[in-house]
Amino acid sequence: MYDDTCRFLAEHFSADFASWLLGEPVEMTELKPSELSLDPIRTDALILLQSVASFLHLEFQTLPKEKFHSECWTILFVDIAKIPTKPMRQVVIYLKQTSSERVYQTSFEMENTRHEFEVVRIWEQPASLFLQYPGLIPFAALSQSADAEETLRQAAQRIDQIADSTTQANLMAASGILAGLKLEDEIVYRILRRDIMQLDSAKFFS
Repeated sequence: MYDDTCRFLAEHFSADFASWLLGEPVEMTELKPSELSLDPIRTDALILLQSVASFLHLEFQTLPKEKFHSECWTILFVDIAKIPTKPMRQVVIYLKQTSSERVYQTSFEMENTRHEFEVVRIWEQPASLFLQYPGLIPFAALSQSADAEETLRQAAQRIDQIADSTTQANLMAASGILAGLKLEDEIVYRILRRDIMQLDSAKFFS
């Protein structure tokens, strides 16, 4: 559910993710793994976005996996390297705070290959950053905050200001799902509208 939620947000609010990670609000489109040579490789957590000028490869992880997807990343890097006019940013985004040293790993080695990537630990990011952009609001409750409940209330208030009802409902549902990584369900339900939280997930991710 968390992977699907993050994928939905990245695909539907790509300009917000570009503003956050690339520093400019460019529209990006999804590049399917089938367009590369990744079909035999496990790609459930792989999100690849592209603009005219660059590629943005994202992988969201709730907690660090014991074995990094090095093979998948290496093949992806080789495929993208065939298009030298487009630089690529590869970012692993960790959602749930942990003391594991793996969340500080920014490279992996395989045979004679050493590959480096960026890491974002959501809990170290300021809540104000996520509250700036509609597509990033659902991450606010997981961010650096003295009071996660209050941050979730602020997120709900920001979402309530969005005019489009479908966008509003989707962001409210996404906020509830991700907030569950940090807050008890009872607290999340109390802050967010129960009818929004019970939105059919099949409809949400369609």
